[in-house]
Amino acid sequence: MTMAPDVLWYVVQTQVNAEAKAARNLIRQGFEIYLPRYLKRRSHARKIDKVAAPLFPRYMFVQMDIATQRWRSVQSTYGVSNLVQNGSDPAPVAAQVVHALKAREDASGYVTLDERAKFAIGDKVRVLAGVFAENLGLFDGMADRDRIAILLELLGRKVRVSLEADLVAAA
Repeated sequence: MTMAPDVLWYVVQTQVNAEAKAARNLIRQGFEIYLPRYLKRRSHARKIDKVAAPLFPRYMFVQMDIATQRWRSVQSTYGVSNLVQNGSDPAPVAAQVVHALKAREDASGYVTLDERAKFAIGDKVRVLAGVFAENLGLFDGMADRDRIAILLELLGRKVRVSLEADLVAAA
């Protein structure tokens, strides 16, 4: 996709939880938008799943040429709080920022993040869910690509347990 030299990316602040509404209305007005989303880990009722969430809550990118497009209409778009400005003009975002975010998207269009916490051997950790939920232990290394090993105090002795990495957080 080639852009005219004056077509740049700008940041729009949306109303609370209104990113989708703002996106629909900006697209309806002819603007190109980019709302980076990721899969957020959600724990509810002893069940852990992943849901789509904005990478930057209340913010999205809009592409426009401020010389030819009616950019002030963005300010009054349903779902939009304001256009981030530098003085009286919209503040442009370097195109590399948007390209870098898009480059991190997976096949489903979600930005991939390095979710795995970085622990050092001996760091205190807490098990978030499963059979050992709420137990405290010590990080003992990586068991394999997606699992970590922790030492738990069970029955008066330290036992090495291997768990999925996303079930453990720093204590």
